[in-house]
Amino acid sequence: MFGRRKEAVETQQQEFAKESESQQQQQQVSDGGAPVLPVQPFWRAIIPVIACGAGLFSDGYINNVIGSVVAILALEYGDVWKTSNAKQYVGAIAFAGTVVGQLVFGYLSDHWSRTNSLLVSTVILVIFTALAAGSYYQGDTVGMFNILTAWRFFVGIGIGGEYPAGSVGCAESTGELKAGRRNMWFILFTNSMIDWGFVIGAFVPYVVAAACNNDHLSTIWRTSLGIGVVFPMTLFILRLFIKEPEEFQRNSMKYAKTPYGLVLRFYGFRLFIVSLIWFIYDFSSYSFGIYSSTILANIFDSSTASLTTIFGWNTVINLFYIPGTMLGAPLSDLIGPRYALALGVSLQAIVGYIMAGCYTQLAQPGMVGAFAVVYGIFQSLGELGPGNNIGLIAAKTSATGVRGQYYGIAAAIGKVGAFVGTYVFPYIVKAGGDSETLSAQYPFWVSSSLCILSAVLILVFLPNIEQDTIAIEDARFRAFLEANGYDTRQLGLRKGETVGSGSVESDGVKTG
Repeated sequence: MFGRRKEAVETQQQEFAKESESQQQQQQVSDGGAPVLPVQPFWRAIIPVIACGAGLFSDGYINNVIGSVVAILALEYGDVWKTSNAKQYVGAIAFAGTVVGQLVFGYLSDHWSRTNSLLVSTVILVIFTALAAGSYYQGDTVGMFNILTAWRFFVGIGIGGEYPAGSVGCAESTGELKAGRRNMWFILFTNSMIDWGFVIGAFVPYVVAAACNNDHLSTIWRTSLGIGVVFPMTLFILRLFIKEPEEFQRNSMKYAKTPYGLVLRFYGFRLFIVSLIWFIYDFSSYSFGIYSSTILANIFDSSTASLTTIFGWNTVINLFYIPGTMLGAPLSDLIGPRYALALGVSLQAIVGYIMAGCYTQLAQPGMVGAFAVVYGIFQSLGELGPGNNIGLIAAKTSATGVRGQYYGIAAAIGKVGAFVGTYVFPYIVKAGGDSETLSAQYPFWVSSSLCILSAVLILVFLPNIEQDTIAIEDARFRAFLEANGYDTRQLGLRKGETVGSGSVESDGVKTG
């Protein structure tokens, strides 16, 4: 009997040990005291990262292909296009839609669902991209331009939805990957996707124009736009099978009253700094295109060149982005996104000052090769720094419950910066007067100086981004809420669940 009792005790001890080991595996603790999600097998963990983030490829493609479409419309319709209001809006109207989408879907991704918001934004993107490709208005050319402009606005809303819903879902999903490469995988399936979208958005019109022998202009631009439907449709199928990120399920405010006053106290200044850095980056990046036009002008005459020549060189120019984003992705894990961003903008500022100072020599037709190489380095540094890391910083410097709105506001302000830049920089160019050299230099004196400002802002005011920053931020925010009387038992509530004890007022503050 004693032997059987001893065996029973040993069995219970073994079971308890196994249970404790299992619990330890399921609930690890980071250095910051925050729980960390268990690491999943790579193949299982990477799928939601791809599904959430890769939709930004469509952003790059659709935003870049419209430049080729505008060039074709100008060639096909001549004076009708030049005198139409659409000429001013077709290329830029998607910015307005994107801002709307970022703000709306930022809210929905926090208060409704990450995955459902992604699905809705994908559907919007597919439908209105297809409609834009088939733009028609009773045979009236000007009416067709206006319809195209309208569809592009709604396309922008779909693109905007990809930013908060997709990027924050991607950031949260990387928490289930092995520590040490989480930032890299986030970048590869967000900013790198945008950059590859830019390249393909330039390359597809080249292929279509070559297939049409630079003729059948309507076919070229409609096909180039229509191909933009293929990728989001494919991604939509993959997104049907992903679930909400674990971090969102545990810390969301989906069924809780969001204490916006406390949120602003805790994150208001940080959000201002992140938004300002994003604004500066997008504002400045629109001045950088002046050098690509200079390079192309030294290679061919755009008034007589074929579409394949124009689109082919446009593809080459866009390839300058790729080395920076691909090589910079692992750097963000090696030294951290904060230092990678500061390093990128600092080096970009130095190269920008050099290019501006040597513009007279570099702009000569005989120096086009050297100019292209230096310009490529300049563009790559921009992607290595803010291009790769500003979205990552926006996605990982706030708590899960408000991450979608935090990211959406920062991204929207960035887009506003891009929109403002398109209007401000022509005036900066005009300040150079009749001097071609000064007109080219002034934008880069401004942009390079703003790069330095961005480096100072991030080094002084923003925290380091570690591998477990998302979990640590959730723990910090939860502690802050509890210290201010907010009942944190509401966080992570699921549909139909209620707080187990006490009563909760409408503002979410525990009263009993």
